[in-house]
Amino acid sequence: MRPECGAVVPGAPPPGVSSGCSSVHGSSLMSLRLHVRTDSGCEPPPPRAHLAPASDTELCGDPGEENRPLAASLATPSTDEPDYTNVNYSETQRPASSRRSGVTWERVALLVLSVLLAAALTALGVTLYENTQTKKSLQKLQDECEAKHLSDETCPRCEDGWEPHGGKCYFFSWVTSSWNKSRKQCTSMSGDLVVINNREEQRFLQSTLMEKMDERSDKFWIGLTDSKKEDEWLWVDNTRLDPNLTFWREGEPDNWAWDNPDGQDCVRMGEKDGATNLKSWDDKYCKWPQKYICEKPEKA
Repeated sequence: MRPECGAVVPGAPPPGVSSGCSSVHGSSLMSLRLHVRTDSGCEPPPPRAHLAPASDTELCGDPGEENRPLAASLATPSTDEPDYTNVNYSETQRPASSRRSGVTWERVALLVLSVLLAAALTALGVTLYENTQTKKSLQKLQDECEAKHLSDETCPRCEDGWEPHGGKCYFFSWVTSSWNKSRKQCTSMSGDLVVINNREEQRFLQSTLMEKMDERSDKFWIGLTDSKKEDEWLWVDNTRLDPNLTFWREGEPDNWAWDNPDGQDCVRMGEKDGATNLKSWDDKYCKWPQKYICEKPEKA
């Protein structure tokens, strides 16, 4: 027995979806055209403007169990299709997260560099301040000494590292260099290699070197040379060596060319175990590395 037109049949598709016919139009959403079999005496509903044309493919069938899956598939969206919203969201977030991470590391690095720069500037400022204060203290002490006309023993007349004696300041190096380089070091400190003018000065230097020499060969350059003309000995202040005021060791000078064909044109001094009659000079190859003695006047 066929149902009446418009009657509700148990298990039939919901209203608006006919068990009779449906049509599909391309890739758009399926629009349905509902028909009732002609032998039931029902007329098809008037077509709508957006429904598929009559030439589209029609799927027809009985309102039985075989048509229920179609209705269910039309009523329930498929869960197999990817969730493009979620995919787009996650893809959009990743670059932003990476950018935030990169910005964070850049800020950390900049902060560390800023801290290090601030620390360096602080240390430099402290050092400059301490140097300034030291110079002020020394100048103040010097001014006080001069104002009170104190003795030489009370007021410092030589810079730090220099030893006073007889109105002069002496610097005894702890590093070695050639005769020419040694002289440059002395002149850079407003002095020159020592010029020995009397026996007392020779005695002071020899006794001081006995304490400073580490071994017998640990001698010191003095400002005497015959490099301009052989056997014509000159001091660095261009005065000639006084033949009555010399302190050559026995057999010196010998200009021995064993260590260099040019001979020995520069003078060094020092006897670790003491010198007989203060005789402690000998000539040596000028490029030989030795320690040296600088000399300059005391401060007025």
